[in-house]
Amino acid sequence: EFQNRFDQSGTMLGISYLKVAPTTFVRHYVGGKLRKEGAGLSFFYFAPFGEIVLIPLAATDSPFVFNETTADFQEVCIQGQITYRVVDAPRLSEMLDFSVRPNGQYRNDDPRKLPERITNAAQILSRGYTQKRLLHELLSDAEGVISVVREGLRSSSILAGLGIEVTEFHIVSIKASPEMTKALQANAREEQLRKADEALFARRNASVNMERTIRENELNTEILVEEKRRQVREAQINADIAVEEQRAQLVDHKVANERKEAEARAFALNATLEPLKAVDWKVLAAAMGGGDARQNIGLAFRELAENASRIGELNISPDLLATLLRPEE
Repeated sequence: EFQNRFDQSGTMLGISYLKVAPTTFVRHYVGGKLRKEGAGLSFFYFAPFGEIVLIPLAATDSPFVFNETTADFQEVCIQGQITYRVVDAPRLSEMLDFSVRPNGQYRNDDPRKLPERITNAAQILSRGYTQKRLLHELLSDAEGVISVVREGLRSSSILAGLGIEVTEFHIVSIKASPEMTKALQANAREEQLRKADEALFARRNASVNMERTIRENELNTEILVEEKRRQVREAQINADIAVEEQRAQLVDHKVANERKEAEARAFALNATLEPLKAVDWKVLAAAMGGGDARQNIGLAFRELAENASRIGELNISPDLLATLLRPEE
């Protein structure tokens, strides 16, 4: 409603005075012809023949509640607010009736239906997005709805044809039905418990992995120690082998030297005995025996034995035998 100021002296003459705020666009028609238009005007006019059109230019907030269905056939309630303003008042006045009575009230419901038209356009856009999303996705995707609806409203040819510009589109809440909310809460609770179990399992698994890593490190250390010990034993064995090889070489050298010495002695003995090969052994025995009577008697007995077939009778005195058997003094 807009308050008109009338000149008391001209009331009976049908002359009225109109003064509007700077945020109101006024159009004055007389006989169907436009006489004045502009924002924040003040003027006198003849009420019986004049027609006043008042269009608010200030930004207007229009709350909304959308009941939609998601892709998984679940009901969802979207609450929010649309902020719009008139950017082309003459065009809007041609599309809708914003004329007022002398008391400042609109003649019909077109001004009150304007927010509904904007809200319906927003609901159509939000419905197209909502029906493509699952409930649990939509409940946490308010920014997606805002982005789609805001861009759709700003590029809407219907709103442009009305001279309307949507400046903001906000969503206060997106709610499911009470039953589905409880079900989602139960699912979320179970999911949190599952994540807690997974975290506990992960900690236990990490502890087991850490223990296994420590045990593997200990085993690797033991393996390295045993490898070092084996290397030490191999080094000792190699050293013993080297010593034995050196000892074998020493024995070989010693045997070779003894062999050479034996060969040298044999050669010397052979060289000594070579001249004696042609000498009768009896002569050699007599020569080697010297003046030993026993040896000479022994040789004599040997010759007698060799010529026993020729001897008829041989007498040996007991004194001779006693002498031969007597130990040397």
